[in-house]
Amino acid sequence: MQYLEGRKYVVQAIFLVVAMVFGARLFYIQVLDGSYKLAADRNTLQRIVQTPYRGLIYDRNHKLLVQNTPVYDLMVVPREVKRLDTARFCQVMQMTVEEVREGLKAAKAFSRVKASPLVQNLSTPELAAIQDNLIDFPGFSIQARMARAYATQNLAHTLGYVGTITPALMEIPKYAKYQPNEFLGRSGLESFYEQQLMGRRGVKYRMVNVRGIEKGAFRGGEFDTLSVAGQDLHTSIDIDLQQYGEMLMAGKRGSVVAIDPKTGEILAAVSAPAYDPAVLTGKGMGNRYMDLLNQKERPLYNRPLGAPQPPGSVFKLVNELVALQMGTVSPSTGFPCNWSLVRCTHRHEYPSNVSIAIKNSCNPYFYQVMRTAVMRGRSRNAREDVRLGLAEWRRQVMSFGLGDKLGVDMGSETKGRIPKPEFYDKLYGHHGWNFRTIYSLSIGQGEMGVTTMQMANVLATIANRGYYYTPHFVRGIGNGGPLPEYQKRHYTTVAPQHFEAIIPGMQQVVDGRGGTGNYASLAQFGISMAGKTGTVQNPHGADHATFAAFAPIEDPKIAIAVFIENAGFGGNSAAPLASLMIEKYLRGKVVRKKWEEWLPGSADRFVSRHH
Repeated sequence: MQYLEGRKYVVQAIFLVVAMVFGARLFYIQVLDGSYKLAADRNTLQRIVQTPYRGLIYDRNHKLLVQNTPVYDLMVVPREVKRLDTARFCQVMQMTVEEVREGLKAAKAFSRVKASPLVQNLSTPELAAIQDNLIDFPGFSIQARMARAYATQNLAHTLGYVGTITPALMEIPKYAKYQPNEFLGRSGLESFYEQQLMGRRGVKYRMVNVRGIEKGAFRGGEFDTLSVAGQDLHTSIDIDLQQYGEMLMAGKRGSVVAIDPKTGEILAAVSAPAYDPAVLTGKGMGNRYMDLLNQKERPLYNRPLGAPQPPGSVFKLVNELVALQMGTVSPSTGFPCNWSLVRCTHRHEYPSNVSIAIKNSCNPYFYQVMRTAVMRGRSRNAREDVRLGLAEWRRQVMSFGLGDKLGVDMGSETKGRIPKPEFYDKLYGHHGWNFRTIYSLSIGQGEMGVTTMQMANVLATIANRGYYYTPHFVRGIGNGGPLPEYQKRHYTTVAPQHFEAIIPGMQQVVDGRGGTGNYASLAQFGISMAGKTGTVQNPHGADHATFAAFAPIEDPKIAIAVFIENAGFGGNSAAPLASLMIEKYLRGKVVRKKWEEWLPGSADRFVSRHH
């Protein structure tokens, strides 16, 4: 015990000596040696984030669409602003007194000692006009950065725009690394591919004195990291086709989507009315955005992806395919054009088979096709039989990519709607409805909603005889290909042979005598086309026009869907527009210039030509 007691005192003595050594050293550094205090007083560590160059965006033929250009931000450190001559400052900066006051108030709320932007997106001429005067305004400085510039006045909805991050976005985990006032993609491809386009930030640490004068790299740059430029996007868009489509849709409301069926690559996506993407860049961008937002024609609305509408008679193709798969009809099945069931659009030959029915778009025929598919005697209760039949019919319809998001690489996509039995239960009560309640679905009307993108994808699926690739805008990221999910085939529930059964009728729509889509024919150029016209009933005004097609039939290279609001019969307006775009894409030029001038913006410029 005595031995252990002695060891305790030895250990305590050792700790005491060590403590005295450390204490003496600290006393020397803090009191006797003033060099460390002087260094601490005169220097501070500044962390500078280096924003990388944002990736560029190209079209499918390597034409540059979006690039970077230098712009300048007027920065302010509120604590350093001394005796500001507001009147002269406003004159030099071309700002109002209210703008200056609000800007300084926001800067102070952000930080009194850190720089934040007072005016953003100054161009080089605007910078030249104020730079020489900045010396008279302490606390203000210029910070250069790169902003987006556009090589095209088209494709605004697809490209999207870049803007400052909002407090709401900063609360989302994937944006946690962003700092206030940093820029990021706010819509379109700029937003969807933000991670790839943004690149990786760099950081450098610098020693500065209390006056903000740089004294050199901290520890020789040991902790600095280089920024890594963002990856370029190589889109599938054919900008020449896109520009042509936007020209054809000028003065109209609606949308056009063209897809390569073999890959799912989107060749064009026209939303009308459109706007120049450069509008949402530069000084005053916020005001111009609000102007677009408040316009009655809604130019910011991405119609190809966000405007589901009843597809009209184009949907008859899907209705027929589902019934063929169920075995309730065959290609040679005929039904009378019975107007007591539903009114037909015009008098035509007896629809003794599916080809004649598709060619003439016979409403009573497709009414009876759907009735055979839905009313199959699964229950003795006729209303329950319809309920069960609709559920199965809907399941197969949705395998065409309808009623749900396709998964396009664009955040603004909407689902559309293929109504389920529960939808009608809610409206009419369980067993409170029957086939007469839902028959309008058979001709693409009623409670159904389909986007133009989905409609074009249906035609791509028919062109492929039963499968599709998820439509996508980007075919390559950096030196690689598209995202993996865009290289996977999606099969419908319908067997390939049934698609072969409807294509002859679709060709007759375009090239057959009296076909409803004769204005779309490209037979004079040796190009075969399979298509379907549609007219969508509109209770609020003139009917909407639709047309969807693919070509050539033997080796499909393009599938297209057109939706024009208030343009009347699809064969008169939507069909020739689609035909011109197919001619442009397949032949590289358009020789039928008279069609460009003849295209209507509304139904009143054409004599009615069927459905």
